[in-house]
Amino acid sequence: MKKIKNLILPVIIIAIIIVASGYTKDESNMSKEKEIVSSVDDKQHQTINFFVTHGHCSTPFAGSVSNMNIDIPSRDDMGNPLENLKLSFEVDPNTFNVCKAEELTETIRKPGLFVSERNEKITFQSTNIYTMGLDWYQINGTMSIKGIEKEVKFFVTGIRDPKESMSSALILSGQVNLFDWGIDYDKIVNGKSDNVPTKLLYLNMKIDITDYQPVYTVIENK
Repeated sequence: MKKIKNLILPVIIIAIIIVASGYTKDESNMSKEKEIVSSVDDKQHQTINFFVTHGHCSTPFAGSVSNMNIDIPSRDDMGNPLENLKLSFEVDPNTFNVCKAEELTETIRKPGLFVSERNEKITFQSTNIYTMGLDWYQINGTMSIKGIEKEVKFFVTGIRDPKESMSSALILSGQVNLFDWGIDYDKIVNGKSDNVPTKLLYLNMKIDITDYQPVYTVIENK
């Protein structure tokens, strides 16, 4: 009888170990099957539009945007979806191209205008945002041109289907005073200052939010 007991006890212990290891393996497999990886699909051809107005004419030009970062915290209610938006991006002034007047591209890239000796990029980093109305916001932030940072104020309009709670795109627009960065457009471009200076730089950019939101992929258990 004592020998039987001695045999049964190890068998029970081994059985418990096998069951426990099998349960742990199942849990591991389940976690792998449910594992989610997020990545950001950074659009490669995002552009931003600018123009300066001088006298009776304007010079429109566009540049390539890089390092776009959009953070839109999710919300459970049906309020304005972008009211906690955080936005940052960079623009390389060496990519500026004048629309329909390629001969002016060299002028808009002239050193000292937007291109500095160190080739700093134009950057924007939002600091806070205010809801102005339905899908309409004021976004404040810091803008750097030629390495000089200044506080700026732009506006954001969210675009969404009436049946959707989240915007599918947004439009950033606004203007800045070039004198804030010590940029005398007329003097740099034409060689002398003007009595009616070209000082306002307007900008406009449409951003497809879906191009920058996390893409979730379920990893299959192998």
